[in-house]
This record gives sequence, C-alpha cells and structure tokens, in this order.
Amino acid sequence: MKTKPQNTAVFSVCLLILAFVLLAQAQSGRRKVPTSPAPPVPTPTPEPTPKEKEPEKEAARVFFVGVERTDALSAYPFTFYDAALSGCVERLRRAESTRVDASDSDFSRGEAIKKAKADTKAYVVLLSLNGRTMSGSANDYNELEVRFTVFAPGTAKIAASGTSYLNAGRAGPLVVGPPSGTNSRYYTEVLLKRAGEEAGERILKSIHIPISNQMSDFKTPE
Repeated sequence: MKTKPQNTAVFSVCLLILAFVLLAQAQSGRRKVPTSPAPPVPTPTPEPTPKEKEPEKEAARVFFVGVERTDALSAYPFTFYDAALSGCVERLRRAESTRVDASDSDFSRGEAIKKAKADTKAYVVLLSLNGRTMSGSANDYNELEVRFTVFAPGTAKIAASGTSYLNAGRAGPLVVGPPSGTNSRYYTEVLLKRAGEEAGERILKSIHIPISNQMSDFKTPE
C-alpha cells in the first residue's frame, strides 16, 4: 500500500509529463511568421562635377577717355564737359569686345600723351569743348564744338581726330532749335551728350572697330 508522500510524487510526475505534452503540441501547432526582406540600401547619387569657370575674355580694344576742363579760353559749366564725356564713353562701351575707363577730373593734352606712351593697350581719348565765340554766355551755347583726339597706345601717335558739332538746326535725328520753354543750359547738355556719342562713333570707325549698336535717337528734353 502506497503512502501519502508516494502518491504526491506520482501525481507531480504525471502533471509534469502532461505539461511537456501540452507544450510540445503548442510548439508543433505554432506557425512560423515569415520575416520580410530588409529594404535595399539606396545607392548615393553622385554629385555633378562642377563646371570650371571659364576665364573672362580679354577685351579686344581698351580706351581711356578724359576731357580737358580748364581751358583758359572757355568759361563753360563743368556739367557741359561731363555731358560730352558721358556720351562718348557710353558709345564706346556699346562696341564689341571693348573696355572703357574714364577720368573724372581735368585731363590735359600732356597727360594724355604721357598715359598713351606708358600704356601698351589703351587708346587714350582727349575731349575738349570749343566755340567760335568765347564769351560763354547762354546765347553762345549753340556755337559749341566737341573736339576729340585719339592717341595710340605705346607711341602716343594720333590715331584719329575730329570735331563733333552741336548745331541743333542740322538735318537728321536732331530737332531744329530748342522747344519753347526749354531750359537753354539743360538743352545744351543734351546736345553735348549727343555730340559726345557722335565723337565715339567716329572714333570707332576711324580705328576700324566693329560697331554692334547704332546711336540712340535723339530725344527732345521736356
């Protein structure tokens, strides 16, 4: 006859065997969950090779423009000289492959010759204002002329020279005389700028530089 402890041991063994059986059945009935494949590692996009900066093309022609402002025989406002200088510089800059520098102070003939001899690239342009009468009064503004002389680089030999006239009454894009009520001094400055443009045009033609744009039409000041 089994004792009570023996019965307890047998019962415990039975429970342990039953637990192993249930565990084995659970493991055999469990489905294996398929694992999803790892996402592909993106290939880095190669950065575009930066383009090398093209070197700036050197200008085929170089000009230095100055204007003689202290002529003892003239007594014109400084804005007149500025207007002629501005017109000439703007016209030269519109030519193909051309670089233009300008002096903002008085520029004498001696300085122009000295600079041309010292520079092996730049044509030196000297502008001056002259008139058939020298009083400089408002009534004589229409007598003004813009004279230009171009000195060749290295030698300072004269490459071109000439005179550009205001003459508001001439034929062409200029109007005949100032409109009524127009300020005579301001109107003269406009004409001087136009004369400076014409001087620039003639300089380009004289030394055979291709001209890309024609001079703009003259506009009557309001």
